[in-house]
Amino acid sequence: MGLRFWSEWEQREGDGFTRAYGHSLSHRLPLLYLVVVFDAWLMAFRFWAVAPHWLALFGPVILGNFALWRALYWMPGKVSRRSLGRLRRDLKVMSWVGAVSGFMFALWVMVLYPLGDRSAQSFVHYIVAVTLFSGILGLGHSPMTALRIAIATTIPTTGQVLFSGHPNAVPVVLVQIIVTFILLLITNGHHRDFVRLELSRQQLVRREREAAQMAQHNLLQATIDPLTGALNRRAVLARLEEELTAGGRGAEPAWLALLDLDGFKHINDTYGHAAGDAVLAAVAARLAALERVRCYGRLGGDEFAAILDPALSEEAVRSLADALSDSLRAPVLHAGAILRLSGSIGVHRIVGRNASDCLERADAALYKAKEQSDGTVVVFSPDDEVALQDRAAITRQFNDSDLEQRLKLVYQPIIDVESGRTTGFEAFVRWSPDGQRWLAPGQFMSLAEATGRTGELTRMVMSRALAECRAWEDGRTLSINLAPRDVMRAGTADALARIAEDAGAPPHSIILEVTERALLDDPRRAEDQLRAFRARGFRIALDDFGAGWSSLSQVHRLPLDMIKIDQELSRALVSDPGARTLVSTIISLSWQLGIDCTIEGVEEEAQAATARALGIRLMQGYYFGRPDEAEQVLSNLARVA
Repeated sequence: MGLRFWSEWEQREGDGFTRAYGHSLSHRLPLLYLVVVFDAWLMAFRFWAVAPHWLALFGPVILGNFALWRALYWMPGKVSRRSLGRLRRDLKVMSWVGAVSGFMFALWVMVLYPLGDRSAQSFVHYIVAVTLFSGILGLGHSPMTALRIAIATTIPTTGQVLFSGHPNAVPVVLVQIIVTFILLLITNGHHRDFVRLELSRQQLVRREREAAQMAQHNLLQATIDPLTGALNRRAVLARLEEELTAGGRGAEPAWLALLDLDGFKHINDTYGHAAGDAVLAAVAARLAALERVRCYGRLGGDEFAAILDPALSEEAVRSLADALSDSLRAPVLHAGAILRLSGSIGVHRIVGRNASDCLERADAALYKAKEQSDGTVVVFSPDDEVALQDRAAITRQFNDSDLEQRLKLVYQPIIDVESGRTTGFEAFVRWSPDGQRWLAPGQFMSLAEATGRTGELTRMVMSRALAECRAWEDGRTLSINLAPRDVMRAGTADALARIAEDAGAPPHSIILEVTERALLDDPRRAEDQLRAFRARGFRIALDDFGAGWSSLSQVHRLPLDMIKIDQELSRALVSDPGARTLVSTIISLSWQLGIDCTIEGVEEEAQAATARALGIRLMQGYYFGRPDEAEQVLSNLARVA
């Protein structure tokens, strides 16, 4: 209990409290010391006539000058510049200096006290009370100092007054003791309030600091890509909007460069995602090292954006982008492996209605660069703008069109060159934006993917093909191409099986053709989907084989009935030994797997002869027949029969 009582009078420890005590006392102590100086001079004047001059001057000269020095020492400006260590020492010293100063003042006053008359002694009572009470109230934030001053002052003055014979000695002493006690309790209460207030302030400061740190963290989360340390997509779009605003005020527009890594998926698949992360970090570092880059960021995946100096001319920005492309070819070392890749870059001057417009044009330039070759740089041109507007118009037409009215199907025969017999037909879809021009799938399938209508298109094509060309009734097959998304979409096998059942077509007479591209993103899921088609009775053909798939070894795992050799290889058969070697390898593979092999795009007799010499039996192409409507190809079949 005793320790707890005294702890309430002690100042609290801690850097925050040390600063708070110092700040508060620096605004109080100078005034208290001035009260002491003033009271000392009043006492000297009052007793000048009855006391030795040296004694009368002792208070104002010695004690007063000391008080003035202490007042200057505790000036707020000086205290605010002190270190925590020194301020902590000052607070400890202050408590004892105050007690000693109070005792010396009381002792001097009590030495003067017997020399005066009753009126002078009453004046002493008043001065002592004023000085003591002012000191106690002024030291509300240092109650231990107030307590020591009260004890050091009250003990000598009480004894002197009681033995002086003054008629009011007892009331004076009682008032001084009682009021001092009450003021000490008030001072202690003030200190407790001060401590609670300071604790609340410190807690508030901590919360504000934590809130600021959280805000900074959230800002980083909202604007910085954690993997590369570059800006994230949101921040890049914000900077694009700023650049557009600046351009709207007449400033020269900056350049937007979009960068997409070539070969990144191969690195991820071969070396793991940690290697891919290392590559992305390396790309960000190379962007950071490039001169005249205002800012850069990662849009997502392996795509980056950079905003380039508006002062660059088209030639200069192309040169800068070429330098970036060259820097990306430098190998990245990771876990002992040497990782190599390149980057295609599309560049566009930042002009447009909004950031989306700018990104669309830079992306169009990037797409064009990727079509040309790895590591190519393309600057968006006026011709590209015309093409983009045409594509946007045709995209809107496709999205709004009634596919039932805008589609037609044509069929191309597949020939067994050994017997000359037509073994089946492949259905090709055509779409017309205006009822006059008819576009092949290569010209509009990307529109179907962009507008999310591939599923609708596939179902419509199959329903119409089975209604128009009932090849199975003549013992022939009907081949139908599936879009990559439909190969991967859950439920496609069931939907197509229902269409075949409704048309009365046996599934084994229908060959579903899937491209290599459909199998690349998720080979395991693709394999499961192909098995689902097989489970419903459909036959599966791998279309455009040899157009770029990196691994022949994966074919044996797929549930295939046929491989269709890409027409690019077909065109090169006559003149390119390498193409003949590759085709021979594919034929050998199909024999070993026990599946059929068809070659597409046969347009000349020399191609057909070469393919037949290599062992290919099934062929299709203009040499054997152009795609035509169902009625015509079926009537041709009847005439041959």
